[in-house]
Amino acid sequence: MQRSAVAIARNVRCKTGLGPVTAIRRTLAIKSVGKPAVMRVASPFGPLRLFAAADHLVGLYLPDRPAPDGVPGENAVLAGCATQLEEYFAGTRRAFAVRVIEPGEPARAMSRSSSSSSSSSSGPLPIALIGTPFQRTVWRALLDIPYGETRSYGELARQLDRPRASRAVGAANGANPISIIVPCHRLVGSDGSLTGYAGGTAMKRGLLALERRP
Repeated sequence: MQRSAVAIARNVRCKTGLGPVTAIRRTLAIKSVGKPAVMRVASPFGPLRLFAAADHLVGLYLPDRPAPDGVPGENAVLAGCATQLEEYFAGTRRAFAVRVIEPGEPARAMSRSSSSSSSSSSGPLPIALIGTPFQRTVWRALLDIPYGETRSYGELARQLDRPRASRAVGAANGANPISIIVPCHRLVGSDGSLTGYAGGTAMKRGLLALERRP
């Protein structure tokens, strides 16, 4: 039976310690499916790059952040992600509709909505969290932080029953390959300081401000 891209990427990371970007590249090479599809979308903070492979969203990269190579294109996953992001930045979406694909689990194909001429897609957005078991645990916990709220690195470490792992939580947060949708911007320092965001302090402040608008 053919293994999914997520399962192979997990094995690649465990054996080599590769970062998410390199793991995606290596996974696609093993699968021999070519480069991932990539689409650029506008945001108030600059262009975002969305990456999809094997019917999963595998990356959302911020402006100026290193990202894997990709082939420009559009599919249901990228279109659905772009629509949710547009609604989020407009202030009409307070939660992203996502389904986390577990290692080894195939994604169910998203279908295009026939009731609208827009590029919206029906069903939750399938996302693949490609990382170590600890990283995936942190990223899943980020998904549970409500819109407009923040948690400190220490609070999240305690929530995961790893009270001494605040630095490891911070490192996992910084390695998140699906920014905004997996809201790493909602983690702050113990004193509320806006530290450790790949998009920079100004973008982190801007995202939090957007979520706190009435």
